[in-house]
Amino acid sequence: MIAEFCAGVPAPRTVLDAGCGTGRMFPTLAAAGLAVTGLDASAGMLDRARRDHPDVPLVRGSLTDLPFPDASFAGVFAWYSTIHLPDADLPGALAELVRVTAPGGAILLGFQAGAGMRDVGGAFAPLGFDVTLPRWHRSPDALADGLAAAGAREVARMVRAPRGREADAQAVLLAGLPTRTVRCIDTRPAAAG
Repeated sequence: MIAEFCAGVPAPRTVLDAGCGTGRMFPTLAAAGLAVTGLDASAGMLDRARRDHPDVPLVRGSLTDLPFPDASFAGVFAWYSTIHLPDADLPGALAELVRVTAPGGAILLGFQAGAGMRDVGGAFAPLGFDVTLPRWHRSPDALADGLAAAGAREVARMVRAPRGREADAQAVLLAGLPTRTVRCIDTRPAAAG
């Protein structure tokens, strides 16, 4: 579904990789002709991203308070980043993703499907990171409803069983924002007087 997202991002094809981590998805997005900006809350992850992808603009910030004006990006790519937010922060984060997406733009969320929370920080030890990293699993319906409440509409979803070393089902949601429309009520000139 990443290819569908990339193909559907309208001009000017600017994308926020929201929760970019070390930037591992930058090459995929750039290869599709997207102009990527990365955002992450972790200074360490951004240091690695800056080293590996020196041409990508990077910003430190939170998904719950994005440091960008409204409608800044034609698309928002949140690949396994909302999973690190507690349930109480999720509605605000989804609203922020929608807020910075331009009318007619696209949003792609990748996440583990299910319910509950687990600490997965140990997986980053081989990369040199000593972190506690809670991961929340959510239903696709919960994320689709959250996006809808913020003004985006679900376009497609994919849920699949775990593969290989994966312990959990994986899900992807593609959402879109409506384009702005202007209605002409009356085309007659106003009467003088």
